[in-house]
Amino acid sequence: MLFNSLEFLIFFPLVTLIYFLIPHRFRWAHLLFASSIFYMAFIPVYILILFFTILIDYIAGILIENAQGEKRRWYLGLSLIANIGVLAIFKYYNFFITNMNDLLTVLNVSNKMGYLQIILPIGLSFHTFQAMSYTFEVYYGRQKAERHLGIYALYVMYYPQLVAGPIERPQNILPQLRTPQPFIASRVTDGLTLMMWGMIKKVVIADKLAFFADRLFSKPELYEGPAVVIGVIFFAFQIYCDFSGYSDIARGASRVMGIELMENFRRPYLSRSIHEFWKRWHISLSTWFRDYVYIPLGGNRKGIYRWLLNLLIVFLTSGFWHGASWNFIIWGALHGIFTILYAYFFLRKESRLAKISIPYWAGWIITFTVVSFAWIFFRATSFDDALLITKNLFSGWAILFQGKDALSALYLNYTFSSWLLSILLIAALLVIERMEEKKSIIAYIHSSKRWTRYAIYYIALLTLYLFGVYQQSSFIYFQF
Repeated sequence: MLFNSLEFLIFFPLVTLIYFLIPHRFRWAHLLFASSIFYMAFIPVYILILFFTILIDYIAGILIENAQGEKRRWYLGLSLIANIGVLAIFKYYNFFITNMNDLLTVLNVSNKMGYLQIILPIGLSFHTFQAMSYTFEVYYGRQKAERHLGIYALYVMYYPQLVAGPIERPQNILPQLRTPQPFIASRVTDGLTLMMWGMIKKVVIADKLAFFADRLFSKPELYEGPAVVIGVIFFAFQIYCDFSGYSDIARGASRVMGIELMENFRRPYLSRSIHEFWKRWHISLSTWFRDYVYIPLGGNRKGIYRWLLNLLIVFLTSGFWHGASWNFIIWGALHGIFTILYAYFFLRKESRLAKISIPYWAGWIITFTVVSFAWIFFRATSFDDALLITKNLFSGWAILFQGKDALSALYLNYTFSSWLLSILLIAALLVIERMEEKKSIIAYIHSSKRWTRYAIYYIALLTLYLFGVYQQSSFIYFQF
């Protein structure tokens, strides 16, 4: 079920109303049932995969907590094998088969391996990583094993963040599921406001920018120079507004019911370094890799070169998490290289560059440029397309001096009015996010006078009505 659908417009208020009307002791069952309906709106039978991993991890958590010594590691290993095994079969099996068959072709071997004709379960990587974080936390002694199977199942299946995060830790969600949440009008208003802001990001900004980005990446051979730059920049903001919009809607819907989800984005395109960017972008995933991959590898405690290698491993793994494609691995490798260069030259105390104060505007331009460049490999449908787009970045700039008619390519052969509106929407987004560095948008609205608040709500709803793209387009990160 999509947040930007008529079904959700009915589903959300109905589920929330029942949630507040029934006693607290029944709410977990109500939310678990609602979450099951929400997930089954995609491919119903795939809920069995969720039930399988939930049961495995529920039992594993109890066994890990009760075991001693080496047995604890074995139980953790069995849980990870089950979770990663499901990922490997549905998400990575055909990728490995493709590469294996390519290798057999090079070796002149005619016997090829067969593919699995299966569809990737929606949000598989998200709820798998959330389940894995639970067993990790129990293993490290930071979380008690959950004895209530229903509440543990709800932790994994909680519908607002089930298919695209944020990837929550058990310490945050499990206590909230057990705590009675009264109806608080101000909290409901805050949640609905956050949902509205997320919806604007998705259906007004992201889906509007998608028209331009899709034209570039579907037919990259048609565009050069400034048109490529504009298409890439538009995609950079499309994916941000699409994904952060989902997170805002998820957090808002959950806040209405009194359950706070973690902040997943913190205005990443205001970052002055690649290091800062990854503290602001997809925070739940970056902290997951930090805690369960980077730190266990040794972090920065085993010398400079081991530190840099650990960073590269984390980003390569993150790229592979996003998708079974060399493009995603290259995207992760690029971010790994950018981060390694920044760490070596600016984070080491021995480095002379670490003492240099770089102007904000310079750091921002460099960071946004390298992040946007990496998005080419993330979005391109093939490695060859990514190379073609990269090549075309450096040609065709003479179009800027060839008159008004030639500039239509600059708009990716779309209408000038839509192009200009997209530019204005990006500018408005950056202005609002710059303001949010001092105070959140909800705090701004709260501190306003009553009629000002009503005017803001009216303008927001009018914006959704006039400029929203209502084609029920899926969220980009659903594919992961």
